[in-house]
Amino acid sequence: MTALKTILYFSIFNYPVTRDEIFKFSTSENIDILDNELEILLKRKIIYQIGDYYLNTQSLDSVKRRLTNNKMAEKIMPKALRISKRIASFPYVKGVALSGGLSKGCFDSEGDVDFFIITSPNKLWLARTLLILYKKIFLLNSKKYFCVNYFIGSNNLNITEKNKFTAMELVTLIPTYGQSIFKEFMSNNKWVKGYFPNKNIEENFSLVSDTKKPIISKLIEFILNNKFGDFLDTQFRIMTLNVWNKKFKHLHNVDFNIAMKSTKNVSKHHPNNFQKKVIEALNENYNHVKQKHEIILEPEHA
Repeated sequence: MTALKTILYFSIFNYPVTRDEIFKFSTSENIDILDNELEILLKRKIIYQIGDYYLNTQSLDSVKRRLTNNKMAEKIMPKALRISKRIASFPYVKGVALSGGLSKGCFDSEGDVDFFIITSPNKLWLARTLLILYKKIFLLNSKKYFCVNYFIGSNNLNITEKNKFTAMELVTLIPTYGQSIFKEFMSNNKWVKGYFPNKNIEENFSLVSDTKKPIISKLIEFILNNKFGDFLDTQFRIMTLNVWNKKFKHLHNVDFNIAMKSTKNVSKHHPNNFQKKVIEALNENYNHVKQKHEIILEPEHA
């Protein structure tokens, strides 16, 4: 029931999906097998079809909401690309990608524009601090269009949390700057194919381009490419981690180490631990299907 799993995953976000999207984000061996499964699910009224969209409820509002949010995503995309270019111009930034809802073609009035950033080795916290200072000073700390919440160093391209949620986030990333580093990144995370063998990751690279660093960025890199720069990077990490430990002390250690991961070459700022919440919600959907329709779906792990 791979099609059902895909529909249930997107239902967490109240997002009806098309036949092509279901196939793309499923493990179905071919489209004929998928069509057969969809037909069975529809006959048993486990799922419903409204126009081109499949969902687990008979909600026309969900379809209307998706269409509205798709249009909003198209409208906001040019601005997101301009911000991507700005982020790419900062010192030690080697690659920028759109992530979150916008990378899936969805944006609403309460959403943020999320960015996934790859930095130079051992300079992640320098790059991050400069970007956060820019946000606080020039954007008045607004994260609406400037949510830089996930950084990794280019010498640490393998994502260790391997589950359906992280796989989905990786295969839907839209690189905007740093084509070569993102191709290397995806090469280091081939495990996502186990979750989404039908997703052609290359199609995500249509918006990727390169940008030249301004003189000020080159100058900063020149000044800090030494032991003093390494010292600053370490200090910025320690300072940030101390602030987070105090601010998010309600998080258990296990949750903190995942949601607020702060190593030398990884920085995550996900205080709501969305990964855990999505996996838990998905398993709840699986249990509901089991109880109501006697269909057993293998649970996901976080």
